[in-house]
Amino acid sequence: MKLHFTFRGWAKRRLGQRQITTTVRRSLKYVALAALGAIATVLFSGALFANVLSSEVSSTGVLPPAIAPQTFQEIRGVWITSNDNDVMIDSAKLEDAVTQLARLNFNTVYPVVWNSGYVLYPSAVAQRHEIQPFVRRGLEGQDPLADLITKAHQRDLLVIPWFEFGFMTPLYSELATNHPAWLTQKRDGSQTSISAAGEVMWLNPFHPQVQQFITDLVLETVTRYDVEGIQFDDHTSLPVEFGYDRYTMDLYRQETNRDVPANPRDPEWVRWRADKITAFMTRLNQAVKQRKPNAIFSVSPNPYDVAYGSYLQDWLTWVRQDIVDELIVQIYRPDLQSFTQQISRPEIREAQQRIPTAAGVLTGLRNAPVPMQLIQSKVRAARSRGLGVAFFFYESLWDSAAEPPAERQSAFQALFYNPAERAAAR
Repeated sequence: MKLHFTFRGWAKRRLGQRQITTTVRRSLKYVALAALGAIATVLFSGALFANVLSSEVSSTGVLPPAIAPQTFQEIRGVWITSNDNDVMIDSAKLEDAVTQLARLNFNTVYPVVWNSGYVLYPSAVAQRHEIQPFVRRGLEGQDPLADLITKAHQRDLLVIPWFEFGFMTPLYSELATNHPAWLTQKRDGSQTSISAAGEVMWLNPFHPQVQQFITDLVLETVTRYDVEGIQFDDHTSLPVEFGYDRYTMDLYRQETNRDVPANPRDPEWVRWRADKITAFMTRLNQAVKQRKPNAIFSVSPNPYDVAYGSYLQDWLTWVRQDIVDELIVQIYRPDLQSFTQQISRPEIREAQQRIPTAAGVLTGLRNAPVPMQLIQSKVRAARSRGLGVAFFFYESLWDSAAEPPAERQSAFQALFYNPAERAAAR
């Protein structure tokens, strides 16, 4: 994969010669870190990869050849979630938010555009499928996503809309009510699972109408808006217990001449379903690139053992097959030790030799703030390994936190003392 650097006059506007020299020195630092990581991989790969799930090996059963070390520009991102709705719909608050992020040398925002079975921008696709009785607007009647893009681009921030819910939908959504044939189920016939969003249902990721619906939404987003890419997280997947709907079972019998295993964790059954999701993501990537060749195709999954074993999301294969342009692994661990163990795993080291890779860092929830000292330690641990970071979520950066906003902002400024410009994938 080649990188094309789009500076938008950034160096001329925001850097003097002294700062440019500092940036070059920082780039050399990351080259050295990447080289050290590659040496460590060669020395210890036998011992480390012995602990990786067998599914992390390619379909041939052989590990890929060694990859030459590469360096990529650092991801410094933040997710703007539905919890940040007051910021998104209030143009003045959004102006302040984007200004602060740029001042503190962030470089990417990931605003949610697909949540709770609804599209969070004016969507002709949603209207056509009769899943949305409302159109989301800002307080002044503006399109919140378009407003964010304008403000962010004025400050050289990349905007990569985030399809948070993926194949997941709440029971009460029009999507679930109006399209029951699109839903999948467990072996006992039940159709729901419990998630962080509560009790939810799952669209069947193997059904062609579901795949076309998601594809249409994604293409609508990247076509209508001047965005740098699109992101899919841990819900562009399926809990391993699901897939026992009539359509999927018939398809499995047709392709394998066998009945669907009763055990949802049967290795061949897991692999078949995971491969189907991989095939969909491949086609989705091709559709996006055809519509917008420079778009960053971003994924933000769980750590690999959970992603593949529990959610049929084989993101390591996605990376190896070059259908992913950046990877942000959600590592929301409550302590530094477990966080460090996860960012040191071999599959993350392999990914960061291929594409820009980052750790997702939890900065707090509304009723569970995270101390700034722990956030700083995690960021330093990630950056020392050549990884970028993305924070969940905007409001908990400083507005809803244990420390005063000014103290939190000062701490982020100390972490990101110099700018880090992003590059668009080609």
